[in-house]
Amino acid sequence: MRLSGEQLALIIAGIVLLVDMIVRVIAVIVVPRNRRPTAGMAWLLAIFFLPVVGVLTFLLIGDPKLPRHRRRKQAEVDRVIRESTHGMERVSDSDRWPEWFEGIVRMNRRLGAMPLIGSNGASLIADYRGSLDAMTAAIRGARRYVHAEFYILASDDTTEGFFRALEDAVARGVRVRVLLDHVASMRVRATYRRTIRRLKLMGAEWHLMLPVQPFRGRYQRPDLRNHRKILIVDGEIGFTGSQNIIDRGYHKRISRKKGLKWKELMARVEGPIVSGLDALFLSDWYLETDELIEQEDIRAFDQPGKAQDLDCQVVPSGPGYSTENNLKLFLALLYAARERIIITSPYFVPDESMLYAISGATQRGVHVELFVSELGDQALVYHAQRSYYEALLRAGVRIYMYRAPYILHAKHFTIDDEVAVIGSSNMDIRSFELNMEVSLLVRGSSFVRSMRRVEDEYRRDSRELTLDEWMQQPLRSTVLDNLARLTSALQ
Repeated sequence: MRLSGEQLALIIAGIVLLVDMIVRVIAVIVVPRNRRPTAGMAWLLAIFFLPVVGVLTFLLIGDPKLPRHRRRKQAEVDRVIRESTHGMERVSDSDRWPEWFEGIVRMNRRLGAMPLIGSNGASLIADYRGSLDAMTAAIRGARRYVHAEFYILASDDTTEGFFRALEDAVARGVRVRVLLDHVASMRVRATYRRTIRRLKLMGAEWHLMLPVQPFRGRYQRPDLRNHRKILIVDGEIGFTGSQNIIDRGYHKRISRKKGLKWKELMARVEGPIVSGLDALFLSDWYLETDELIEQEDIRAFDQPGKAQDLDCQVVPSGPGYSTENNLKLFLALLYAARERIIITSPYFVPDESMLYAISGATQRGVHVELFVSELGDQALVYHAQRSYYEALLRAGVRIYMYRAPYILHAKHFTIDDEVAVIGSSNMDIRSFELNMEVSLLVRGSSFVRSMRRVEDEYRRDSRELTLDEWMQQPLRSTVLDNLARLTSALQ
């Protein structure tokens, strides 16, 4: 029996409708599983309104966790760290802790395996060139080893001294190990090949972090990235914070067009906590190479510390863990605050739990300030961030916008007058779920006083955003902000 064209068209339409219905039903079952409700709803909307694009995108970036074998290795590393550091907590003066602090430390230990260690010293470096110079000077003084791990590592005119110091260290017999994120560093096309060639020529041991090389059997969701910034020299000096090893304009077209410069904050630390940063580096080295570095090659956690007054804890987080370790730390601190919360985050896209924590803080009388950039370098994130300003301002949060042409890229916050966090983690869904991050929890009034001086500098170089000003935003900006907010949930 020969079908007419009309009958054939009806059959094809019926098949298409059936397939479409099957896809939608499967999506309702599969997509929300073990996913935040907001993220699940965003994915379902994308699949329902744009079925082909939505399904293909979900298959590409729908899994927010690293492959199972990577997560098993992470759990193995954490077990070893817990066992080898059992009973190693040594703190300055626990009698002076805020009553809530011990519980947060215990939570971090369970989630990220690292102990809280006392007798540390730390200084902040807010100058971009000064931070590079300090790291370069530390490398030039290296006697045994240098461990460098950065989201972006680029050999250019600004970082020339840093790379020369690495070359000189290798030449005098120092073990130099380098980790750099594959996708992030590769995106800097102006420098990537030169950087790799230079690492090879100098004789450093180096590896790409989370490489996306499917033809070599190395692949995971491509936007799961290692965002950490760590430098350790001889287990005695450590650096961590927001700064990558690259020119201050990041070789971006928008930087050249608008004269943008990145504003960073790094912490230089000494004492036993340096071994915590080193343990994190060694964990990442093992995850990428399957190579266990011999214990005698590194300093141990129990190295003697100088008589300094800071208690510190390294808190790793990322898609290799079953929970968002950094988000849980941030929420615990926001709920613990009694007097003051001051947040600096270049990409501030909070989830619902963080919005509740911040608004709850202002409602119980806590003074809350947020420092962000007046301009943004990433359009979607910038507009998603702006969509929260009205709610924050109405809740009583004071928002300061760091003036152009600077991009305030520093990532830190302070709680009352005794506790601070500095590291690589933004306060957005990407940093909570998709990026491997490092946060350094610090208890000590001297460190918070140093943070206060940095915050005072930000305040002088910022303008305060008011609710009246914000409500004058044109409708097109509001629509764009809200659309960007919806896409931020697609994790």
